[in-house]
Amino acid sequence: MSSGFRQWIAGGDVPSEESFVPKLFSLWKDGISKDQLKQDVIAGVVVGIVALPLAIAFAIASGVSPEKGLITAIIGGLVVSLFGGSRVQIGGPTGAFIIIVFGIIQKYGIEGLTVATFMAGFLIMLMGFLRAGQLLKYFPHTLVVGFTAGIAVVIFSTQVKDLFGLTIAEVPAGFLEKWSVLGAHFGSLDPIATTIGIVSILLSLYLSRFTKVIPGPMAAILVCTAAVYFLQLPVDTIGSRFGAISSTFPMPQFHFVDLATMRELIQPAIAIALLGSIESLLSAVVADGMIGGRHRSNMELVAQGGANVLSSMFGGIPVTGAIARTATNVKNGGRTPISGVVHALTLLVIMLVAAPLAGLVPMACLAGILVVVAWNMGEWSYFRNAIKGNRYDLAVLLVTFGITVLFDLVLAIEVGMVLAAFIFMKRMADVTDLKPALGGEGSTTHMVNEELKDLPKDILVFEITGPLFFGAALRFQQVMAEINDKHRVVVLRMKYVPLIDATGVKRLEDMVRSMRTRKRMVYLTDIVPQVLLELEKHPWFTPELYAADLAEVLRRRGG
Repeated sequence: MSSGFRQWIAGGDVPSEESFVPKLFSLWKDGISKDQLKQDVIAGVVVGIVALPLAIAFAIASGVSPEKGLITAIIGGLVVSLFGGSRVQIGGPTGAFIIIVFGIIQKYGIEGLTVATFMAGFLIMLMGFLRAGQLLKYFPHTLVVGFTAGIAVVIFSTQVKDLFGLTIAEVPAGFLEKWSVLGAHFGSLDPIATTIGIVSILLSLYLSRFTKVIPGPMAAILVCTAAVYFLQLPVDTIGSRFGAISSTFPMPQFHFVDLATMRELIQPAIAIALLGSIESLLSAVVADGMIGGRHRSNMELVAQGGANVLSSMFGGIPVTGAIARTATNVKNGGRTPISGVVHALTLLVIMLVAAPLAGLVPMACLAGILVVVAWNMGEWSYFRNAIKGNRYDLAVLLVTFGITVLFDLVLAIEVGMVLAAFIFMKRMADVTDLKPALGGEGSTTHMVNEELKDLPKDILVFEITGPLFFGAALRFQQVMAEINDKHRVVVLRMKYVPLIDATGVKRLEDMVRSMRTRKRMVYLTDIVPQVLLELEKHPWFTPELYAADLAEVLRRRGG
């Protein structure tokens, strides 16, 4: 049992970010004022209304029936708010999962998606219990922007057909092939569907400038649906394409996953778990910045994992933290998880009472809403600035973006992380230096400058600066050539070496042994505690080899 749970059971206060106590439990224990409770209820209703068209749109774009989006938003919103580690996080389906879910369905079918989501839920929970929440925060921002912008472009490309009412029997899955077919059929553009789509985009983007009473996407659905219904406009609707939306909540089904199924679906499950974890924690971090709070990342992962397990059992799709709905929650006064619970209950009531009416919504209207979602997903200003910035960051951004669009999101994350890691290692190797510590302007510190004034000519002092790791190992070989026969003592000052890895230790050992073979004395001086602790684990690092500073070296030689 974790220490967090022990403290919780014992009734102690567990304010730590690392604790496994849901945020709602802590806030409820401390007390929530009536005024804040009222604000949370209002915010929850508003977020529920905003989430309605998005949940339906995300489900349809992912290749599943509309009610699955509602089920996901209800289950996800309820579980994440009840047991999550954030005050204001809203859980549910998001646009980021569209391309993953659609790809899984194409390859494994609906049942494969359900089982993969079920497995992914347990993987996310495992990451939480293993305290991996902190590690996921170290994903490079350029990589996140790259695959998010790539997802936005892919989402936009999937909505072009419905946005313009193009007559296409089947749109290919591949990005280039898709645009080739779209371009070839653009002559079949439907003016009515196009008008509905444009009105939907304009209302979603600009209505908030004039009124805060009704969210833009909801207004777009009401206006466009009313126009199509009362004017009898001949366009595709949710009902004409998918049939009536069920107004009954399904019963849970338990899934038995055997070893063969696990092997087949482990890759899509990992994809869901990885993207769900990253997006959830990113959303929680954004929310922290908006309210000045601090979420419990590991508890958030446990809740998100549980939400995915339950969503799959009720026939839903993957759940994650929804940045846009979370921001809407904050802007409307939500400050506790109660607003997320109310949001889920609002959606449940709408589904049970008014689900059949959703069948009247025109597809072009949903396409317009998703186009706006895609636009808001991409951090386009950061994208533009990155082009003028560091070429290494730009490389990670463009590679991740390109692979996401042209190939696969999981591959993009894998390649992007490897590329980012190699670039980081190169940067660290570039700042690591090993050079003679000369007097005058060439010395790195005043201390060295003073100490070198009367230094015997047979002593050669090297200053090592930066992390000593495998990326900087080649520099040792270059330095060896600078040591000639007149130098009888070699001193390696390591005051500015913050860390050392196994390769760095090995290179030091090789250098020491080589110098001793050439009958030279070697001293390592000014070692910081964490590096000294690492070196002391190795037999070759003897007390005779270590000196506190250059003055001690001179004392040992009788200088």
